[in-house]
Amino acid sequence: MGSCRPGSCSPLPPPEVRGSLLATGPVILARPITLDRDDELEPAWERVGLPPAARQLLLESVGRAHLLVTGLGTAESRFLREVEDPRLTCIVADPGYRPGGATVAGTRAGLEALARLAEGRGLGELARALDVAMATGVPPDPTVLGARTFRWGERTHVMGVVNVTPDSFSDGGRHLEREAAVQHALALVEAGADLLDIGGESTRPGAGEVPIQVELERVLPVIQALRAATGVPLSIDTRKAEVARQALDAGAVLVNDVSGLGHEAALGTVVARAGATLALMHIQGKPETMQVDPRYDDLVAEVVESLAGSVDRAVAAGVRRERIWVDPGIGFGKTVGHNLFLLRHLAELRVLGAPILVGTSRKRFLGVLAGGRPPEQRLPGTLASVAAVAVLHGADVVRVHDVAEVRDALAVADAIARAREGGDAWGPPRS
Repeated sequence: MGSCRPGSCSPLPPPEVRGSLLATGPVILARPITLDRDDELEPAWERVGLPPAARQLLLESVGRAHLLVTGLGTAESRFLREVEDPRLTCIVADPGYRPGGATVAGTRAGLEALARLAEGRGLGELARALDVAMATGVPPDPTVLGARTFRWGERTHVMGVVNVTPDSFSDGGRHLEREAAVQHALALVEAGADLLDIGGESTRPGAGEVPIQVELERVLPVIQALRAATGVPLSIDTRKAEVARQALDAGAVLVNDVSGLGHEAALGTVVARAGATLALMHIQGKPETMQVDPRYDDLVAEVVESLAGSVDRAVAAGVRRERIWVDPGIGFGKTVGHNLFLLRHLAELRVLGAPILVGTSRKRFLGVLAGGRPPEQRLPGTLASVAAVAVLHGADVVRVHDVAEVRDALAVADAIARAREGGDAWGPPRS
């Protein structure tokens, strides 16, 4: 459970189980509330002198998980109420109050046995949800972008923002001209950006749609120049299939779609034909109206279910599952409180089986929390937010404006998250 090293966890479910959470009817989700981490338990047992075989046995029998399960039907609820396994504690919601929910706690061995029992009883969706939840500690498969391979779980990667727009909330107009945008992008590369995200349409709250030709005129010259000047992978930030097609032809290798394929379904086919990677973001509504009184019944469940639907649509269009990233959409149809709750529960998106991209940089909620600071004064809040999601909740990629400062913050945050040098009694430091 938790961040498992290769060979220390049960095998992942097959891809069609790991990522495909949507089916007909209600969606059953099992979201980890807490997972005992193998990389914390095992060193402690090594510290007291237990041999490897004993440590592995204890991981199965002692390491525990607490899961929140939602979307249960009558049959699944009855099944969980009737479970009699000393390794498990199942608490099922009162059907007269808020039906369809339960918490399930237990050892890994007990939870795996529960999944197989559910499968044997014909409750395949519950079994799949439990399998997916138990696999969330294993990093997603690496992503190859151009000549570079992004291996997840080793560190947090940095996506530098290049806005070729007159009206982006943070730096609109500063890099609208081709040369200014290219120089800014190359400065981000020099500062340590792992990839660049180039956009020609602002999707700030209240922003209107930009005509396709205008968007193309903004981004294509920049992508072409950068492709000739740097080997850093390029992403096109667009909702439009034609913009994505031409940007991929020009040298981009990733499409960052803030609509999660909700704006133009054809975008998925374009990405699939190019063999590119697709980042799918959650948004409630459209940029023009998304911040007008956003509401949720179960925020995390609704974001996960929406993203699962986006993933399924992408796969149906031909995009390979290992080439799909997900983004919770901080600031896109969310209040300040929603944003904070999503960041706190970011690890629950691991049930999607995809790398997690997060964009908090300079956003309004950071300014609100800091007393009303404008975008250009939100760097401290940005650094706090990216460090928190990196250390506490395992973001794989952060999308930021201030690359150098964020790289420094992440170097510290990632080092803390992966610190293993506890003295001679704890054995050699783990890399």
